[in-house]
Amino acid sequence: MTQISEQALQTAIREYRDPYLQKDLYELDAVKALNTDEAGKVTLMVELPYPSKGIAGALKQLVSVALENVDGVESADVHVGQKIHSYKVQKELPSVPGVKNIIAVASGKGGVGKSTTAVNLALALKAEGARVGILDADIYGPSIGMMLGVPEGKRPDTRENKYFVPMEAHGLQANSMAFVVTDKTPMVWRGPMVSGAVMQLLQQTLWNELDYLIVDMPPGTGDIQLTLAQKVPVTGAVIVTTPQDIALLDGKKGIEMFRKVDIPVLGVVENMSVHICSNCGHEEPLFGHGGGERIADEYDTTLLGQLPLHMTIREQTDGGQPSVVAEPDSEVARRYRDIARRVGAELSTRERNLTGSISSVSVTEH
Repeated sequence: MTQISEQALQTAIREYRDPYLQKDLYELDAVKALNTDEAGKVTLMVELPYPSKGIAGALKQLVSVALENVDGVESADVHVGQKIHSYKVQKELPSVPGVKNIIAVASGKGGVGKSTTAVNLALALKAEGARVGILDADIYGPSIGMMLGVPEGKRPDTRENKYFVPMEAHGLQANSMAFVVTDKTPMVWRGPMVSGAVMQLLQQTLWNELDYLIVDMPPGTGDIQLTLAQKVPVTGAVIVTTPQDIALLDGKKGIEMFRKVDIPVLGVVENMSVHICSNCGHEEPLFGHGGGERIADEYDTTLLGQLPLHMTIREQTDGGQPSVVAEPDSEVARRYRDIARRVGAELSTRERNLTGSISSVSVTEH
C-alpha cells in the first residue's frame, strides 16, 4: 500500500478557504485532529470558530474530495463542528452570567426594521448551531414578544423573587419589559429609569449558557442609547439602516456612538434594500440604492447583507413566526443565515476574553 504523505494531506486541506474569513483551515486553527489508518482511511476533525451549520456540508464535501485525491487515500471521513468563544467587551465591564457574547442591534432612527432584523438574526444564529437569547431593550416600544409569538399576558417565572427565568420561543431564550408590564402601562420614564430597567432585565435574568445574547436597542442615538452602550458589556454592534439618505445619516450617527464608547461595529445590514412585488415579483429600489455599502466603505466596516422589502416578512413577523422559522428554505431566510454567519465570523476575529466566565447565577429552587 502507498505511504500517505502527511504534507500532501495538509496541502489538500489547505485548498479549502473559509468563505467568510478568507483563510484556510490551518490558519483558522480549525484542524483539531488528522489521522490515517492502514486501510488508507483519513479522518479529519474540523472545528470552526463561528456558527456555521449552513456551510458544514459543503466544507465536508469539498475537503473530502480533496483528501481522496491524495495518493494512497482510499476514503476520507471529515467531521465538522464549531466552538464559540467569549470575546472582549468595552472598558473591561464585567460579563453577564450565562452569556459569552452580547451583540447590540441598533439603528439611528426608528422605522428601519431594527427589531425584525434582531429577531431574525437571533433565530438565524440558532439555526446555524449557536445557543442564543434575545433581550428587548426597546422600553417604549417592546415588540419582541409579539414577534416571537409569546401569548399576550404570559409572564416569566421568577426565582427567589429576584431572578427572571427567560421565556422560551422558537428555541430562543427571551426577556422583555413587555413580559413584566401590560400593554396598557404607559412607560413615562426618564432616561436613568429606562437604562436602569434594561440593566435589571439583563442582569437579573437567568440566561442559560448562551453563545450570543442579541440586544434589541431602542432606536436613536440619544442619552438613553449612549448610557446603555456604556453600561452593557457589548462584544459588538450591528447597525440596521435603509438605503434612504436620511436613514443613512442616522446610521452613521449610530456607528459614531458605538465607536465613542469603544464598541466595535461588526457591520451594517441594509434593510428594505429593494421592493419585491408580491403579485409579479418585479424588483424596484424604492428607497435608493447602495446606501449600506457606502456607509460600510466610509467607516471601514462590513456590509453584512441586504434584505428586501417584502410583505411576507412583515406578515410572518407580526404573526409570531419570523421568516427564518416560517420559511426556513426561503431566499429571505437564506439571507438572514448568511448575515448570521458573517456576524459570527467577524466576531471571531476579535481578541478573546480569557477572563470572562459563563457561570450561571446560582439560585435555590422552591
